[in-house]
Amino acid sequence: MDSQPKRWEPARASGAPAALPPLTTLLARGARNRCPVCDGGPVFQGFLRVVPECAQCHTPLGRLRADDAPPYFTIFIVGHLLVPVIFWVEKAYEPPMWLHMAVWLPLFAVISTLLLRPIKGATVGLMLRLGLLTPEDEMPLPAPLPPAPLPAAPPHEGKPHG
Repeated sequence: MDSQPKRWEPARASGAPAALPPLTTLLARGARNRCPVCDGGPVFQGFLRVVPECAQCHTPLGRLRADDAPPYFTIFIVGHLLVPVIFWVEKAYEPPMWLHMAVWLPLFAVISTLLLRPIKGATVGLMLRLGLLTPEDEMPLPAPLPPAPLPAAPPHEGKPHG
């Protein structure tokens, strides 16, 4: 498996590959849940599942495997935003530990949840710019859907047996 991944380039009508937008444009479009290349189709088809390809320009977004990078970036950013405030509150007011836990833990969870999706979108834009696409032959098969539950049997009408 020493094969190098192929770099994806957007297609042009003239046949020559089009250049990708600048990095800041790719990051901003991805963070807004828009295709980093065309700013047309959405990046996600759920909360964090990346679409297989853009609905407008057919960029293979599903081949960009962000894995653990977005949660790492999210924790890094949220930590750097909140930890100085936590230290300042501790130094200035010395609240009891239960109050720290009651305030800061939910705040960390809420801010991390709100930032995870835009950060993952920006990470998809960054990976596209760096050409980090998974080769098609190494793509995992999609997980099968669970079987649909069987409908409940209608209640038995009539007299009981016995």
